[in-house]
Amino acid sequence: MLRRTGTTGLLVMALAACAGGGGAQAGAAPATRPEVATPATTQPTRPSASQSGEGDELRLVVSKMSVEEKVGQLFMPVLYGTAPGTVSGENQARYGAQTPAKVVAKYHLGGVILFPANIQGVDQVVNLTNGLQQASKGVPLLIGTDQENGLVSRMGALMTDFPGASEVGSTKDTALARAVAKATGQELRAVGVNLDFAPVADVNVDPRNPVIGKRAFGDQPGEVAKMVSASVKGFRDAKVAATAKHFPGHGDTNIDSHTGLPVIKHTKEQWERIDAPPFKAAIAAGVDAVMSAHIVFPKLDPSRDPATLSKPILTGLLRNKLGFQGVISTDALNMEGVRKKYNDAEIPVRAIQAGADLLLMPNDLPKAYNAVLAAVKSGKISQQRLDESVTRLLKLKQSRGLLPKAPVASAAQAAKVLRSAEHRKLAARVAR
Repeated sequence: MLRRTGTTGLLVMALAACAGGGGAQAGAAPATRPEVATPATTQPTRPSASQSGEGDELRLVVSKMSVEEKVGQLFMPVLYGTAPGTVSGENQARYGAQTPAKVVAKYHLGGVILFPANIQGVDQVVNLTNGLQQASKGVPLLIGTDQENGLVSRMGALMTDFPGASEVGSTKDTALARAVAKATGQELRAVGVNLDFAPVADVNVDPRNPVIGKRAFGDQPGEVAKMVSASVKGFRDAKVAATAKHFPGHGDTNIDSHTGLPVIKHTKEQWERIDAPPFKAAIAAGVDAVMSAHIVFPKLDPSRDPATLSKPILTGLLRNKLGFQGVISTDALNMEGVRKKYNDAEIPVRAIQAGADLLLMPNDLPKAYNAVLAAVKSGKISQQRLDESVTRLLKLKQSRGLLPKAPVASAAQAAKVLRSAEHRKLAARVAR
């Protein structure tokens, strides 16, 4: 699958020796200016649970990738079109490549995120995700979406209409929360989506909150924590990666970080008591990723940088204090909350320096990609720091069965899973 056959053969052989099979899924993405070396990627398989083998094989994979390929792994843009070969002026203008498939190849992308504009029908989405995986000649893609259910349901045109988090939370039934997450994950996986930016782990403290509200499981930290933990386990049951968001807690604000920069005035003690419990529960449940919030939290970082760009928050708090070792994803980097203080070239570099691994939806992908590439080549971002993020991303892909080869989604099978009688019955049960 890799363009550099020598590297490919070496890596695949090394990974295959470590363990048995996995699979990957399909996705869509656009690209632009940089002309970079074609991917020399490697893919690890799922080794047996022994710690040494897994780490050694992933490090070998990373060591055989070019700097351009490693940088590409960090990015997850939105692409334009409903098929891998859709010719789009938007893709050309934004990424310097006409089709989603060409964008994936041009930037060696690690992932893509799907929105309603990418969705028309089951057969179409399966063709899109499979085609995007084929376009990724190196490591298979993370194909993500925001399927929280309720208010935020990017795949709602195809999927079972499950109640949102506030309704699930009001049942106080963790078994139902887990079942809904599992069913949601099964439907996503059936069409080739392998990562969900859910569950919301915010505690909706402020009833005027314009961005969280009913997207949260509730306003009581302990109850929200139980629901978040159950949801993470449900997604794992479905073999889909889960993402707890928005760290360190976006619940107590009346400003939307899409259009402004909220300031959370909680003390450290209030953060520990109110905001932290759901994230601690998610980590304890084995959550794959945690998404940062574009919020200022002065008592956690007096610099007044948004959390997405804050080393004290992402590395000091999330990594070191809470012990999270998985993937840290930014919230979308085209949101005003993260663009108030820095430009589109500075933002991705600062996010990586802060501790982020996955750079979601940069406002200007060519500028962001080239800025990170230049920062690595100049030493502003060390090779070690870059390798840490790439290794975490590969480990996530490996754990969800995406390495060494992406699984191929089946439209016929997806038609049986999406809106199945069982899932509709579950949705009705929650609603009651």
